[in-house]
Amino acid sequence: MSQSPSPPPPAPPAPAPSTPFAYVRDLFTPAGPPEPLLGQSSRPFVRWLPYGVASVFLAVLLPVTATLLPRSYGMNGGLAMLLSVAQTVPLLIAVSRPLLAWKIAFTADVACALMLPPPLPGPTVWPWPAPVIIGMLVLMLAVGLRERFRTSVAVWGLVTVTGYLFESTSPRHGNGSWLVPVILGGMLLLVGGALRGRGDARRALAEQETISEAERARRTLLEERARIARELHDVVAHHMSVITVQADSAPYRLPGLPAEACEEFGSIAATARESLTEMRRLLGVLRSEDTHGERAPQPGLDRLQQLAEATVRAGVPVELTLPELPELPPSVDLSAYRIVQEALANVVRHAPGATVRVSVSLDEDATHLMVLVVNAAPPAAPGPPLETTGTGHGLVGMRERVRLVGGTLDTGPLLGGFRVAARLPLTPLEKEPPTA
Repeated sequence: MSQSPSPPPPAPPAPAPSTPFAYVRDLFTPAGPPEPLLGQSSRPFVRWLPYGVASVFLAVLLPVTATLLPRSYGMNGGLAMLLSVAQTVPLLIAVSRPLLAWKIAFTADVACALMLPPPLPGPTVWPWPAPVIIGMLVLMLAVGLRERFRTSVAVWGLVTVTGYLFESTSPRHGNGSWLVPVILGGMLLLVGGALRGRGDARRALAEQETISEAERARRTLLEERARIARELHDVVAHHMSVITVQADSAPYRLPGLPAEACEEFGSIAATARESLTEMRRLLGVLRSEDTHGERAPQPGLDRLQQLAEATVRAGVPVELTLPELPELPPSVDLSAYRIVQEALANVVRHAPGATVRVSVSLDEDATHLMVLVVNAAPPAAPGPPLETTGTGHGLVGMRERVRLVGGTLDTGPLLGGFRVAARLPLTPLEKEPPTA
């Protein structure tokens, strides 16, 4: 039981006692919940070691005490057995509740000393018989390993005062043995307190290392986000700017363009500018440590009509059904918009010319928002798809957005086309996910 303990994390500090009685009660209150000494070790042998040590002391001290009290002190055999059990069995309790075990054993020790009043037959040790001293020292070590320093001081002080009072009542029969638990017990309490403090220091160091590791991971994440932001700015934002400038200047650089072509170039420029605006906002998020610090308004279902018109201009007929809806949580509103946006983009890339039906509505209980995007099979005439294979990142992004708000997503082929169905709860999770 002298090995370094593994007590539970310290309990939060209790309010200061208001009366002397409350202060004394606080002194003899355990520092934390009961947990076996060395119980947090990963090795079974180490976890069972305190029980083995306590069992050895119990097996030795119980019969010795039960035999010594009647033979050397003239105590009744039945009473001696009862006191021996009360003095030694708490050694097993001390593995997880050392302070409680010490209270029980010390009460039995005092009762035993009171039942052995001098004069005593023959040369004897009083007020504490030798087996009692050994058990007391073991329990004091256990208290030092687990309890607070002030509790250890209170235990040592009570043992000292009690021994001194017994010695002073009959100085002729005392032989100074009461000083043994005072001196050795004090040393064991200090040793136990030192081991306990060492364990606390090691745990604090481990916690600090965990915090440092988390900070390193956070710093790595921020560096990666900054790198992504630079790549997006250097590649995507640059090319989108070029597209915007070329689309805006096309009517001036190419005289004689028909009105439809000029309108088409204007639509391309407007879409590119909108994409640049969202790209700049995304770059701001990636470069910021606070993922919730976006101040720009996010797109929502109120912009679905504009999104559908842009898709129609790209050559994909869109039938939009959007009834009047109540005010939606921002995360749900944004997620629904992004799902429709990604679904329409997939149709443009993989099934150009296919008719798309977009429907947004509430379920029967008005507790979930239902988003349905279904496209028919693409016609044979408009030419090959812009992309014949996909990375699947769009569907992954949809599932992530749905999962963040606690909804469900169902996707798959349907009659030659494709179906995307999302069910989003109108009461989002407690922690609003970061919007992007």
